[in-house]
Parts: sequence; structure tokens; C-alpha cells
Amino acid sequence: MRMTTSRYGLETKFCQPDGALALTEGCRIEGYASLFGMTDQGGDVVMAGAYGRSLARLKAGGRSVRMLWQHDATQPIGVWDEIAEDGRGLRVKGRILTEVAKGREAAALVAAGAIDGLSIGYRTVTAEKDAKGQRLLREVELWEVSLVTFPMLPEARVAAKGETPESSALREMAALFEAARRTLAGR
Repeated sequence: MRMTTSRYGLETKFCQPDGALALTEGCRIEGYASLFGMTDQGGDVVMAGAYGRSLARLKAGGRSVRMLWQHDATQPIGVWDEIAEDGRGLRVKGRILTEVAKGREAAALVAAGAIDGLSIGYRTVTAEKDAKGQRLLREVELWEVSLVTFPMLPEARVAAKGETPESSALREMAALFEAARRTLAGR
């Protein structure tokens, strides 16, 4: 597990993944970047409503949460079209931009199952410790949601993945190789 805080106070967290990251309809991506009431690997618990004020401020200012690659601010890879709290957590929907080199790489890695996590980059506004020593995050300023190898909350995953032109071609090629292998094996 690795937790970091940037010189600007932006917190990010990584941990061993548990699940699968996915795309839908080409390079569209969706899932939960954060789940309410669940303890992450660092002992933090995001409380329901923690993102509300931040999302409202972003919307009022005409700004958006960034989609980054592995929390690297120099590597935006797409656009989050929708970010909202629901009863379960912070639900995100967006598009990986394959016109960007790192976006193409990210889409290929997601399609192959090599990348399977989402992680938030945020600044804590209000938090308190509970009796167990867990930090209860009551309000956070959300800066970015990244596609990551190791999300701090193992359950923070993209829900579905769709076909990209590259994955379709690879699947067709794999089918041809499998048919040739079977022919050569005498099946």
C-alpha cells in the first residue's frame, strides 16, 4: 500500500486490486470511484455526501474533475462526462480518449484486464477520527479520478467494458490463431 500527499495537499492512495476494470461502448468507461461507508486500505472511510459541495462548486465554476493516468497530472487520458453521488458512492462515467497516446495505451490495458482500478485524488476539507482510529471523511474537494493499477479501495472499479476498434481486431486475430492452432493440432 502506498499513500501520498502532494505539495498542494492532494491526497492519493494505492493498494492491491480486487476485481476488474472495464469499458463500454468503445472507450466509454463507468463505475464507482469511491464507495460510502467502506474502510479503505489506509483506514479511511468516505461518508455519504462527502463530495456534494465539491461537485457543486466545480459545476458552478464551469470546471470538471480530471481523468488521469495513475494520478499523474501530466497525463490526462480522457474526460469524465458524469460524476455524481448516489446511495452507494461516487459514480463516474466518461470516455478514454484514444487520440492521445497514453489514452490508447490505457484503453488497451483495460481491455486486456491489466488495469482494473479507479482511484480518487482529493483534498480533505472535513474529517474526524472514530473510536477505531479510522478517519471519517465528511467533506472532500475532489480534483481527479484516475485509472490505476492499485486502487486504495479494492471495490472501486469500473463496472463494464466495451469493445474498442483495437480490441475487436485483437479478438479477431486471436480467433484466427486459435483456429490455425486447432487445425495444426488435428482438431
